[in-house]
Amino acid sequence: MLFLITYDNHPPRNYDALYHLMNSWSAVRLAESVWLANLKGPAEAVRDFVQSTMQFNDTVAVIEIKPGSGWATSNVKPASNAWLAANIAPAQKAA
Repeated sequence: MLFLITYDNHPPRNYDALYHLMNSWSAVRLAESVWLANLKGPAEAVRDFVQSTMQFNDTVAVIEIKPGSGWATSNVKPASNAWLAANIAPAQKAA
């Protein structure tokens, strides 16, 4: 299952455990606090794993992405675009 994982880490911020978890999942960073991952799921379990690395008042959202979903990016790292193209669908070129 493909997931978009996003969070808001409130002060005092500590990203060590979160980044370790994302790296262990081979997740790809799409934006500052947005990651893409191919995991077994379900979304609730992914959310709980992410939340376990954070403080009780931090915000976490996990959204399942379906293959074939449309997507478009601007100013993201090439690895993010490569993940999207490999796991969802190639980007559509503007006409």
